[in-house]
Amino acid sequence: MTTLAVTPFHRRVRTFVRRLPVFIGVAILLAIVAYPLIWLLLGSFKQQDEFLSEPFWSLPRNWSLDNYTEAFVGGGLGKYILNSVIAVFPSMFLILFLGTAAGFALEVMVWKGRGAVLLVFLAGVMIPLQMILLPLFTIYFKLHLTGTLWPLIITYTATGLPLTVFMMATFFRAVPREIFEAATLDGANIYRIFWSVGMPLVRNALFTVALVQFFFIWNDLLIALTFTNSQDLRTIQAGLLNFTGQYGAVDYGPMFAGIAVNVVGTLVLYLFLNQKVMKGLTAGSVKG
Repeated sequence: MTTLAVTPFHRRVRTFVRRLPVFIGVAILLAIVAYPLIWLLLGSFKQQDEFLSEPFWSLPRNWSLDNYTEAFVGGGLGKYILNSVIAVFPSMFLILFLGTAAGFALEVMVWKGRGAVLLVFLAGVMIPLQMILLPLFTIYFKLHLTGTLWPLIITYTATGLPLTVFMMATFFRAVPREIFEAATLDGANIYRIFWSVGMPLVRNALFTVALVQFFFIWNDLLIALTFTNSQDLRTIQAGLLNFTGQYGAVDYGPMFAGIAVNVVGTLVLYLFLNQKVMKGLTAGSVKG
């Protein structure tokens, strides 16, 4: 009785058959994720009558950029993006700086009561945002801050700090304490240890936290609607609600164009920083 030799071709076929369910699952998942983006991009080139009279899977009759021009010129999309930038990036700077400093103080420095302080920050994560909007609005009104973007910056910073402090404390916990002790023996003070030793060690973690906070703040609608009392102060998420025509009818073309600019921009940012985020997520998982 002879035994047939297993050729490289047969091995490749067997490997392909074993991996076929995985390939099918990935293809289905990719289709689920990619279809809304494709539908959004196609819709951004359609005119109003195409949305109302043609099937949703139909291709645009004219591949012009009129909807994007209308979104920026007539819809004020550029102003909304600028307001989002003014509100988001100062908030992110304060969140990262204060959150990293607090995480360093809670995990690296030794002092009484740091465990209780960490619990206070964790309690901030569990407070529903809806409960604090009305008291905050009253405070901002009495301080004459309404009519500016300061309420957004302050609220974003306050709501983003608890999670940031917890995450940065976790990342600092994964750093060997011998590194900080060696810096102390070399004569470095606490500020030098923080800037020259601690910050470089958690650099990838900062990218992770920054991206998490960026998506939370940039995509916020509730806070922006609550504390912006004029069209000139609307951020991009709140501003997209204004893409309406006569009698409140939605201008689908410019609205799809505005959403496409928002989604594609954040998607490109995530793809660009993807490797940094992956490194940051694994940095705090193992005590090294």
